[in-house]
Amino acid sequence: MIRQDTFENQVKTIYLGIGSNLGNRKINLNIAKFMLSKCNIKILESSSFYESLSWPDPNKPKFLNIVIKIRTDLPPINLLHKCKEIEKNLGRKKTKKNAPRVCDIDIIDYGKIKLNKDIILPHPRMHNRNFVLLPLFEINKNWIHPTLKKHIKSLILSLSNKDIRTIKQI
Repeated sequence: MIRQDTFENQVKTIYLGIGSNLGNRKINLNIAKFMLSKCNIKILESSSFYESLSWPDPNKPKFLNIVIKIRTDLPPINLLHKCKEIEKNLGRKKTKKNAPRVCDIDIIDYGKIKLNKDIILPHPRMHNRNFVLLPLFEINKNWIHPTLKKHIKSLILSLSNKDIRTIKQI
């Protein structure tokens, strides 16, 4: 009997952040989840919806965001390509950075691995984003940042009062 490498047999916990601030935001997020599930991606858990101001321009339409916990056999770069394909299928257009969009899917944490080539993991700005930290905390209260080695509660407490006040669970 041939034994596979132990690392390959370990189930990796992966978290994706999904956001929308154009069109019917809730439907956009639900369609994105459905499309992910059709791509060999099993959704294990989903946070509530969180509404937050658009960044960096709070005058743009508000975002609706969720974080989902998934399992997949896709390696990180292939998962990223699937996410970008789904964004495009939902109507995301190539525009300037941080422009309003129908769908945005980010890989927040891929099994605690650290990468800095082709894709940066964990997501390089997630620890500063209320719309990632609060929904992630909802589904994993014990999550620890793979690089910073900080507990999610500590990261949330480091957010500004404005960041805490301007997001609401829906």
